[in-house]
Amino acid sequence: MKITLLTIGKTEDAYLKEGIEKYLKRLKHYIKFEITELPELKNTKALSQDQQKAKEAELLFKTLNSTDHVVLLDENGIELSSQKFADMLNKKMIASVQNLVFIIGGPYGFDDSIYQRANEKLSLSRMTFSHQMVRLFFAEQVYRAFTILKGEPYHHQ
Repeated sequence: MKITLLTIGKTEDAYLKEGIEKYLKRLKHYIKFEITELPELKNTKALSQDQQKAKEAELLFKTLNSTDHVVLLDENGIELSSQKFADMLNKKMIASVQNLVFIIGGPYGFDDSIYQRANEKLSLSRMTFSHQMVRLFFAEQVYRAFTILKGEPYHHQ
């Protein structure tokens, strides 16, 4: 299985890039994991929120394959403990999911067409985090999930 984190815009802050790289290196021992950063929209001042979400959806659809299992990182998604998230990933591997794609939307969320395409929605927290920080938090949680699955001492209960 391959896990992709699909985002709109680049990670700007050096401390976040450093943290993300730390977990990307660690994850190489467990699974193929990559972050795909799509370019941010330009000249959005003249666009409504709905128009901006529709344009972001076009970018996302160009990247997605019909066989991808898509999970939106969305405030209205289900909330899982780290252990339950590890179980979810394990079930996807057992089910032979080839490409598991998690998507972080733009500043206004997702267009309805993306919600319709999604297989699932997952919330990392009831709190709101910057899109930049979510990348680091998510990479850490994927790493944590694999250490749980391997019975390694990183996660404490």
